[in-house]
Amino acid sequence: MAVVGVAAILGLAALLPAAGVPCGAPHPDSTTASKLLGTWLYVAGAAQFPQHLLEMLLIDHGHLLVEPQASGQELLLTQRVAVGDQCLTNNSTYFEITAGNTTLVKHAKTHQTMGTLMNLSSEDILLIQYQLQRERTYSGLYLYARNLNMSTAHQEEFEHHAKCLGLSEEEIVYAPWKTELCQVKADEKGNSPHMEPAAAATASSPPPGTHRPGSAGN
Repeated sequence: MAVVGVAAILGLAALLPAAGVPCGAPHPDSTTASKLLGTWLYVAGAAQFPQHLLEMLLIDHGHLLVEPQASGQELLLTQRVAVGDQCLTNNSTYFEITAGNTTLVKHAKTHQTMGTLMNLSSEDILLIQYQLQRERTYSGLYLYARNLNMSTAHQEEFEHHAKCLGLSEEEIVYAPWKTELCQVKADEKGNSPHMEPAAAATASSPPPGTHRPGSAGN
C-alpha cells in the first residue's frame, strides 16, 4: 500500500552516507546546533529513486520537531507527514554532532548514517541530503523551513543544490499544504512556524514539471 511506503520517507529509508556536498556547501558545525531546535515545516523533496518520488507526491504537508537530548551530542527528530486522512509519525532518527563538527542524520536503533545536513544561506531553511543504494546510487534532498512564506531566492537555492546532485526539475515535488491534519503544538520549543498555505502560492511561477506549494502535486 502506498501509504505504508511513505513511512520510509519519514525515516529517510535505508540510506548510506552522502558521498559529497552539493556544490561545496559546508556542513553546519557544532556551534549551529542550538539554531536547529524547534519546529521546521516540510516544504519540498527531490528524489531520483522512482518509489520515493511517487511517495513524495502523496504527502500533503508535514513538519519536523528538533529537540535536545541529555548527552548534548544528539538532537532528537520527530517527523510527521500527512498522507490522505492519516498523520504519520516517526521519531527513529536524530542529528548527531560528531567530533568532526559535522551534523549527520542517524537511525536511533542501528546508528546508521542516513544523510547529511547542509548549511544554507539562511538560518530559516534546512536541507538534508541523502543517498540510497539499490542497483545504482540514487540521490535526494529534503527541504524544511521555519515558515511557508519562503522567498524565491530560497527556493532557487534549493533547486540549485538539487541540480548539483543531478536531480531534474521533474524530480522535485513541493508539498501543496491543502489541509492541516498534522498540527504543530503550541508548546513545542523553538521558533513558531507560520503554517499559511496561501503564502507559498505567491511564489513566482515554477519551471515546467515542478510541483510548488499550493499546486495539485501530481
